[in-house]
Amino acid sequence: MASPSSQQQLRHTVEQSLAFSRLKSAHHSRPKKLSTFFGVVIPTLLSMFSVVVFLRIGFVVGQCGLYQAIAMFLVAYFIISMTVLSVCAISTNGALDAGGAYYMISRALGPEFGGSLGVMFFLANVCSSALYILGLVEAIVATFGPAGSLQVLPAGYWWSLLYATGILLLCLLVCLVGAEIYAKASFLIFLVVMIVLASIFISFFAMRPRTILLPAALPVHNNTGPQPPNMANFTGFKLDTLLGNLDADYAVDYTTGTMMSFATVFAVMFNGCTGIMAGSNMSGDLKNPSYSIPRGTITAVIFTFIIYNLLSLMVACSCDRILLQRDYSFLRDINVWNPLVTVGVYSSTMSAAMSNLIGASRILFALARDDLFGTVLSPAKKTSHNGNPWVSVLLSWFLVQLVLFTGKLNTIASIVTIFFLLVYAAVDLACLALEWASAPNFRPTFRYFTWHTCVLGIVGCAIMMFLINAIYASASIAFMLLLLLLIHYLSPTSSWGYISQALIFHQVRKYLLMLDVRKDHVKFWRPQLLLMVSNPRSSVGLITFINDIKKSGLYVLGHVQLGDLDTLPSNPLQCRYDSWLSLVDHLNIKAFVNLTLADSVRHGVQHLLFISGLGGMRPNTLVLGFYDDCTPKDKLTDPALTATVPTQDPEDERPPYHFPALRPSNDGMGENGKVMGPQEYVAVIADAMKMMKNVALARYFHQFDRASTISSSPGKGALYVDVWPVNLLRPDSSSYVDTCSLFLLQLACVLNMVRAWRHARLRLFLCVEEGRSLRGAEEKLGQLLKELRIKANVYTVPWDQQVALHWQRQGEAGKRRPTRQSQREEEGLGKRGLSDEYLLAVNRLILDQACPPPAVRFLYLPHPPADTQHYTAYLRQLDLLTKDLGPTLLIHGVTPVLTTDL
Repeated sequence: MASPSSQQQLRHTVEQSLAFSRLKSAHHSRPKKLSTFFGVVIPTLLSMFSVVVFLRIGFVVGQCGLYQAIAMFLVAYFIISMTVLSVCAISTNGALDAGGAYYMISRALGPEFGGSLGVMFFLANVCSSALYILGLVEAIVATFGPAGSLQVLPAGYWWSLLYATGILLLCLLVCLVGAEIYAKASFLIFLVVMIVLASIFISFFAMRPRTILLPAALPVHNNTGPQPPNMANFTGFKLDTLLGNLDADYAVDYTTGTMMSFATVFAVMFNGCTGIMAGSNMSGDLKNPSYSIPRGTITAVIFTFIIYNLLSLMVACSCDRILLQRDYSFLRDINVWNPLVTVGVYSSTMSAAMSNLIGASRILFALARDDLFGTVLSPAKKTSHNGNPWVSVLLSWFLVQLVLFTGKLNTIASIVTIFFLLVYAAVDLACLALEWASAPNFRPTFRYFTWHTCVLGIVGCAIMMFLINAIYASASIAFMLLLLLLIHYLSPTSSWGYISQALIFHQVRKYLLMLDVRKDHVKFWRPQLLLMVSNPRSSVGLITFINDIKKSGLYVLGHVQLGDLDTLPSNPLQCRYDSWLSLVDHLNIKAFVNLTLADSVRHGVQHLLFISGLGGMRPNTLVLGFYDDCTPKDKLTDPALTATVPTQDPEDERPPYHFPALRPSNDGMGENGKVMGPQEYVAVIADAMKMMKNVALARYFHQFDRASTISSSPGKGALYVDVWPVNLLRPDSSSYVDTCSLFLLQLACVLNMVRAWRHARLRLFLCVEEGRSLRGAEEKLGQLLKELRIKANVYTVPWDQQVALHWQRQGEAGKRRPTRQSQREEEGLGKRGLSDEYLLAVNRLILDQACPPPAVRFLYLPHPPADTQHYTAYLRQLDLLTKDLGPTLLIHGVTPVLTTDL
């Protein structure tokens, strides 16, 4: 049976899942009526045409010539085609919902990238809508204003704002009614634009050559040369005209007075190719987004590419260069009916403004529904009975209206294009990440893409961003990163799946295969720790301390649950992993979790030592809590601890982890509520050493509070770490250069290298007997530390009185230097082992040297006795030795970890 806490957690998870499912099903139940043609082809065509097809074709050919113009279109369409392929791949890899590009990016790259780019895409659509409306107002004033041909409308800032507001209200009404009426309005505008385009093509053949009066140009400062002509010719199709328009001839733009170049012309021309997401933005209103978006977008891109190139060719064959450079509205002058082109400009601009407004509202609705910004966007979730997000439409309209107050958008126009390009690059990046992750569930039905096309799309978009304006491009990227960090720290955890996890898995597997244990070298040794935790409630201090000494190595929290899988209906560990992982997050440590089910703790630890880790990343050190009768304290319910680390949901006061209460009296697990006895505990130590694992026993770490220890030390003086590198249970041996002693020194040095412990001072205590040179022993150890690059203060401690107590217990026979066999018996701590008086005296010796008291002590851990009957005596001697010492690590090293070589 699962514990009540785990049942509550499961119930909470199920309730969340059901609520999310109801929200999605409610959204999917709304009618989606737009087909491929009405929902994707028409919006994309109109957005890509906009005013470029009518007012910028002559400008591009006149400045660049036909060769470079066609080259520009090829490059521009190559860049956007790479993005289109990525859009098609992602959109055919499963159900696509509202939000278009935002939905694709967020579900592929995660909420941070998706949210930040979604905000930028939303702002780009808002500003773009305002840009088109202001462009339409300028065109209306140019025709009907005081300087126009009809002169029926007044001009001025406030009049222009009034006209723009009226046009925006018209767009708002269409968008408030819903996507269906928007599709019908777009279709009518599409028909108008197609009629105008047809009339333009007919005019090239039907109109006779004529001379056209050029508009007045801006005065150029310090211009002493001849005045530019005020007349130009429409020649009809002539070879001489074509030959004169083949090569580039960059000149001053008559509307701005600035000199044109390849980069500036390319930026203007590319601005008309950034409407490829107009159909994707309608993904929530399409009958079948995965079917419509690829086919509709590709159709629109191919159609516009053909139209642009045909128009460029016809313009180059029939118009003088001076006409193309000095009159951007020449298509109106050579048309069979002049007002038709004006109607086409008005219609296409109106459509583009409406498309961007409705696109912005859909992106805002998707952002609000995903709760990336908490309750700030909650009102934008509201929809009408037919599923139209009317609140999002109103909010988008309000922001467009604010932008209209700026009047001129020359600077914002470049930023808008860069925002669009950044989103396109992100779509390519999302597709690239999905492809590189090699996830089995990424199998789009659209297969005409590779990672090469994604990379080309990213590079092309990046180049275009910096080509248009390097400063704005850098600022846009910085803005995106700022939003990314904001969402990362403020947004809740999503259930979309993170592509980063798939990429990390892919890379980790690759590098783990390259990590060859046969190439290990002592120079690059680092601690890889397996900490066995019975109950995290009483082990918070130890868990945080071991996290400090891992030195970028492997850190695994291990736990053994007693049980037999044969007698259980399911795996009891599966539901516990979430609690342990939440604990890791709560304590802000870098650790893995490994749980096992076994019939005894000893067998469970053996399992973990055998199987923990992967490849060359396996634990080399086992850390155990000490076996004593100290009363544990529940640190996970300590208000001082939980106040410093907030839970995942501030409104949810329940902890994110569920662990049993400490040592329940009715659990039936051994004496005093423990899960194993002293005999089995020492057997675990012996097993680890047999498996060539270093062992550390941690005592009194329930008294250790990392935050208070480290934060209080600067005010109270230096922080000390004491190291006793001598086997205190072998008074006949005072060696400090064996493997175990050097391992002690290494761990103390590793702790001292951690940022929080760098101000700590290492104190090494060397026990010496009478007759030996105290100064010589100190100098010898100091030289060793110098060779090992360990900075520590060495203190020699006479311990003749303590040694005398040992030999007094042994009797006169024990005063002889023991043989190798008797040494092993002594090391094994047999019946003729150390007296309690000696152990208590050594314990007092250690305490007497603690002035000021250290934060932690490192002591030498002897090998357990060979005779298992002496395990209890061995554990008792360790208990007496470390009694009341405060946080102490008893350490036994089995492998060399230090070297003086380069």
